Amino acid sequence: MGDSITLTDDRTGATVTVPLEADNTIPSSALRALDPGLRVYDPAFVSTASCASQITYVDGQRGVLRYRGYPIEQLAEQSTYLEVAYLLIHGELPTADQLDAWRQDVTIHTYVHENVKHFMQQFHHDAHPMGILVSTVAALSTFYPDAKLIFDAEVRHKQIVRLIAKMPTLAAFAHRFSVGMPFVYPDNDLDYATNFLSMMWRVGSPCYEGDPVLARALDVLFILHADHEQNCSTTAMRSVGSSHADPYSATAAAAAALYGPLHGGANEAVIRMLDHIGTVEAVPAFLEGVKRGEGRLMGFGHRVYKHYDPRARIVKQTADEVFAAVGTNPLLEVALALEEAALSDDYFVERQLYPNVDFYSGLIYQAMGFPLEMFTVLFAIPRTAGWMAHWVELLGDPDQRIARPRQRYVGSSERTYAPAGQRAKGGDGGDTLPPPATARPRRD
Repeated sequence: MGDSITLTDDRTGATVTVPLEADNTIPSSALRALDPGLRVYDPAFVSTASCASQITYVDGQRGVLRYRGYPIEQLAEQSTYLEVAYLLIHGELPTADQLDAWRQDVTIHTYVHENVKHFMQQFHHDAHPMGILVSTVAALSTFYPDAKLIFDAEVRHKQIVRLIAKMPTLAAFAHRFSVGMPFVYPDNDLDYATNFLSMMWRVGSPCYEGDPVLARALDVLFILHADHEQNCSTTAMRSVGSSHADPYSATAAAAAALYGPLHGGANEAVIRMLDHIGTVEAVPAFLEGVKRGEGRLMGFGHRVYKHYDPRARIVKQTADEVFAAVGTNPLLEVALALEEAALSDDYFVERQLYPNVDFYSGLIYQAMGFPLEMFTVLFAIPRTAGWMAHWVELLGDPDQRIARPRQRYVGSSERTYAPAGQRAKGGDGGDTLPPPATARPRRD
C-alpha cells in the first residue's frame, strides 16, 4: 500500500485516511468527508494545487525547469521558439514536416485586419504599450466571432495560431504608435524573431537586415519565457478560460495580470536598480543598505526557486553574446559586480537570494534598443504559447469546472437597516483598507 495521511477531527473524533500522491498532494475532498463545512484558508494559493497539468515541471529546490519533460537547457541550446510553442501546445516535439507546416501556418497569420490598426490608433498618444496590447488582444474577439466555438478542434487550432502569429505584430504596432512612428507590416520572408525586430526597428528601407546574433538571443529569451507553470497570469488564463470564454478574452485577462509590476515588471526594476547604483564602486554600500532595509535587491530570489534559477545561467551566456555583438553596457559591469558580491555574502546566500531570469534579461533588452516600457510586452509575446497550452489542457480536463474559490467571511453579522437620519456616523467614503505590504517585484 502506498503512503497515506490520516486526518482527525478533534471535535468529533472522526478520521479519514487519504492516499498521498507521488507529488505530495492530497484531495481537498478529504476535508469535506470530515465536515462538509471545512475550508482551507490559503491566501495566494501558495499550498493549493488547482489543476493537474502535463505541461511544465518546476523543482524549485533543485533549480529544475522542464517543458513536457525536456530540460530548458536543451531546448534553449538546440530548439527554436516556434518549435517549443508546438511542443507546449501539442505535447510532443514536431517532426520535420510538422515543424515546416507549423511555421508556415504561423507565418501566414502574422497580418492583422486593417481595422485593428485603426483601433490601436485611437489610444492617447502617450498610452503605455502594454495597455494597448491588453486592450487590442481583447478586441480581437470581435474580429473573430467564430472563436467562441471553443470545442470545435479546427476552430480552436486556428485561434491558437492567430494569437501566436499576431502577438508580435500587435506588440510592435503598440511600440511604434507610442513613439509616433508609422506601423511596419510583417515581412513573411523572415523568421519569427527577426520579423518582430523588423516591425520594431525598420525605417525607410524596403527590407530589414537584422543581426542574426540578436535574433537568436531574442528567440532564446522567448523560449525561456514561454511557460512557467501556475503563475499569476496563467492562473488568470485558467480562471477566465474555465467560464468557456473565447481565447482572446482569456489571453487578454492573462496579459492584464502580467501587466502588474509584481509579475511582469521585475526586469524593469532591475534596470532601475542598476541605474540607481551607478558604478561598481557603489555596490558594497548598496548591499549594506539592503541589509539595513533601505532598499531591495531586484532580480534575486524567486517565489518558486530556492536555488539558482536555471534560466538565469542561460540568460547570462546570452547576454555575453549580445554584448559582444553590440558593445558593452556600463550597467553590465555593475551587474557583474553586484552578482559576485551578493553570492559571496552569507546574508544573501542564507536567504536563498540567487539571480533569477530577470537579472540579466533586462540588460539584454536594453542593449537591443528596447525601451523599459516594452519589457512586459516582450514577456507577453512568448508567454502566449504557454497560455494557449494551459487553455487547451483546461478545456480537455474532465475534473475542471468554472473557477469558484471559497472565502472566509470576516465581515459584520446580521444588521438591521436604519433610515439615514437615524444612523450613527460611519465611514467618510475614503479608503478604509490598510496600506499594502511592501513587496518585491518577482516574475513567477
